[in-house]
This record gives sequence, structure tokens and C-alpha cells, in this order.
Amino acid sequence: MRRLYILVILGFISNNIAAQDSHLGAWYIYFGDIKVKEKFHIHYEAQYRNYDMMGDLEQLLLRTGIGYDINNHHQVLLGYGNITAENYTGYFDEKTRTNENRIFQQYIGKHNHGRFSFLHRVRFEQRFFKNDFLTRFRYFIAPKIALNNKAFDDNTVYLSLYNEIFIGGREDYQFNINRVYGGVGYKLNSKLKFEIGYMNQMFKLFNRDQLNFICALNL
Repeated sequence: MRRLYILVILGFISNNIAAQDSHLGAWYIYFGDIKVKEKFHIHYEAQYRNYDMMGDLEQLLLRTGIGYDINNHHQVLLGYGNITAENYTGYFDEKTRTNENRIFQQYIGKHNHGRFSFLHRVRFEQRFFKNDFLTRFRYFIAPKIALNNKAFDDNTVYLSLYNEIFIGGREDYQFNINRVYGGVGYKLNSKLKFEIGYMNQMFKLFNRDQLNFICALNL
């Protein structure tokens, strides 16, 4: 387990050393889960992604789904997302607006070891555009380390890291994106936590930096 934490940290460092042309933006993220039965829950999230700190829209992402808890450590989910994107074209200050409907299936594994928490997620996406259809695989790995407590109890400050790899296409699957993140969070209680951090996205030809502001609510 400790070796996995070290690999993620090294990946974070090496990715930023290799960063090329990069621009700082911001993501504002709100997500959570509502338990509806003993093993079922509804997941929801909203992400407002900007090229700048505010006002220059990159993406507005709305996502929801129905999850099933196999046990305390394993979970599966079937979800839907609607994504509105405004991307710059070439070197001009012009944008193109696209809308995407997305269906996805995912598995999440969670494990806690004292002050260490570990999560990994495998997701398969089917992406529907107006005149196109794509599929994509994603793998997400995220260790967290409690700083002021020996476990993730109430009022815990923690260090958060993650790395996510995207592989997608039509028939020939290729590397799309690699996201590396480092941040600091505060767990108020079992229902509410806040987090702020820095993320670098590595695309095929360039890198992009974002600040992340996250609120998570579980009911």
C-alpha cells in the first residue's frame, strides 16, 4: 500500500517537471450521495470548469447515477452525464460550443488503514455528440493521508492526491488525458468535507493547470 502512495507522489512530481505550455484555470465542484435504501444510493454532481478563475467557460458538467454498495469496500454505479463545452479554436479568440450526453458504468474500491485512505475507480463511458459517438476508459487512483488525526474522524485535515488516466477513441483506443492532482482537505464530519488543490492535465500536445475547489455532501 505504501508503495502505491509513493508511485502516485512520484507521478505527480514527474508530470509537473514534464509540463509544457500551460494556462491556469479553475474548477468548482460540488458532489454527493443520497442513500435511498440499505445498499442503494443516488449520486449527483455539478462541475463548473473555467479557463480562467471565473467567467471563461470551459465545461459545465452535470452528472447523476444510481449506485449499489456490494459491501463497505466495493461499489458499482450506472450513471448519466450532460456536458456543455466551449473550446477555443486554433490560435483565435473564438469558441465552439458542443453538447455531449454521456452514459457510464463504474466500479469503486475503498480501503482505510489508520491515517491512510485509498480509493481506485474504473469507469467506462459511452459519449454521444450531435454527429459523433466515442467510448472511453478511465482509471483513477487516489490516496489520502490524515494529518492531524490517526484516522479519518470528524475535524480531520488531510492531504489528497490522485492520478487519472483516460484512454479512448472509436475503434483504435489511444491515450487522451492524464490528470495529476494534489490538495488539502478538511473533513467536518461523516457527511461534509471541503477540499482545495492544484491539478495538471497532460494532453497529447500540451498541458493545462487548474485550481480545484471541492465540496462533498453525503446524506
